[in-house]
Amino acid sequence: MKVMLVNGSPHEKGCTYTALTELADTFEKESIGAELFWIGNKPLYSCIGCGKCGEIGRCVFEDRVNEFLQVAGDYDGFVFASPVHYAGATGALTSFMGRVFFADLHSGKNRFYLKPAAAVVSARRAGTTATLDQINKFFLWGHMPIVSSRYWNMVHGSTPEQVREDREGMRNLRMLAKNMTWFLRCKEAGEKLGVPQPKYD
Repeated sequence: MKVMLVNGSPHEKGCTYTALTELADTFEKESIGAELFWIGNKPLYSCIGCGKCGEIGRCVFEDRVNEFLQVAGDYDGFVFASPVHYAGATGALTSFMGRVFFADLHSGKNRFYLKPAAAVVSARRAGTTATLDQINKFFLWGHMPIVSSRYWNMVHGSTPEQVREDREGMRNLRMLAKNMTWFLRCKEAGEKLGVPQPKYD
């Protein structure tokens, strides 16, 4: 089993990356594979609603969105992380997730269906809960069970060093990784026992 950790920061190895590496280290200790995917810092188009993804199975814009979609189906769980910009996720991550989920739905690939997901946010001070709410809405829309920790999945600090000093935040991330590991193992056990997926009217 493996989890994809998506870094929505324009900085490849800043505060958001530091939070994700704490998750990756915990997943490794729990014998769960974890890989980082940085969306990059080049401009990302927002979805234009052309619907072409339903015909070609990918987005019409060739960028990191399609690179992600090519590999996303191989993962069992997802974490999407963002720094807080004006009490919300980065514009790039918002565009990225909008196109990823829209293209997946309309192409019928079901890369995310019933796979556990979590949001992680990094802030200097405030805006974290609004950003968590924003990212979680993608999971709710995508039939993805949201995995929790014991508190909000957030870290605070202006530098990676300050993030590492956020003892409560880092502890919450470790608990999040352990909770997702438990969920993944329960899901795997259920599949082995033949527990059927939901049937919808």
